[in-house]
Amino acid sequence: MHIDALIHTFRLLDILDIFVVAIGIYYLYKMLKDTRAVALLKGIVFLAIINLISHLFNLYVINWILQQSMTVLLFALPVVFQPELRRALEQLGRGRIFSKAQNVNEEEMDMAINEVMAAARVMSREHTGALIVFEREVGLNDFVDTGILMDAVLSRELIKNIFVPSTPLHDGALIIRDGRIRAAGCLLPLTEDRTLSTELGTRHRAAIGLSEQTDAVVVVVSEETGTISYTYGGHIYRHLPEDQIKEALRTFMERPRQTITSMWKWRANK
Repeated sequence: MHIDALIHTFRLLDILDIFVVAIGIYYLYKMLKDTRAVALLKGIVFLAIINLISHLFNLYVINWILQQSMTVLLFALPVVFQPELRRALEQLGRGRIFSKAQNVNEEEMDMAINEVMAAARVMSREHTGALIVFEREVGLNDFVDTGILMDAVLSRELIKNIFVPSTPLHDGALIIRDGRIRAAGCLLPLTEDRTLSTELGTRHRAAIGLSEQTDAVVVVVSEETGTISYTYGGHIYRHLPEDQIKEALRTFMERPRQTITSMWKWRANK
């Protein structure tokens, strides 16, 4: 009886409603996957199950405590999930309507990538630490302001000079915008991920931290091992051949309309 009534009242808009909710849940899962939020959500689900069991078996004290905890949790969630919420809003703002036009063509960007990798190769051999950021669609002015403005032509010689040990700018990050060096000596946020290997030092944690909060790609040269790595989307990719790093950088730095298709191709070939 109830099923017949439901069928008769079902509308085409209800299908659209369900579809939109399903898409929203799917993208929420993708956003939270491989982040600290997954562990927090497991804890919330566990508390919800305990709350349901206590309600079924009339465990009044436990049920009351859990209900009070849930009330506090609702106010705490925006604080706990602040990085994930910020990332979600940024991803909404990166839609095609709001895409930032690039002022550099593919040939110039390819030249910039080659110069960066050439400098990284030398610094790797000499065990000189370096932190090089490629700005994409999310602006990095907040981090540019923490360093020294340069607006200089990008070259391997200049990059190597910036990261010479004991010079004023060698400890910070170099930020590249539209194929030019925008600033150097910039301070980046450190990741709070405690599951990372203890082998990763401050440079690597700063690179991961920035990639968690923005869509930037960060190239890191380890001072201890000379290993060249890069970070994107809160993940670090280490011990890769130089050609593979170049290919990844080219993929990420393509124009917005090509990025999604190219990224899937790159991940499939990885």
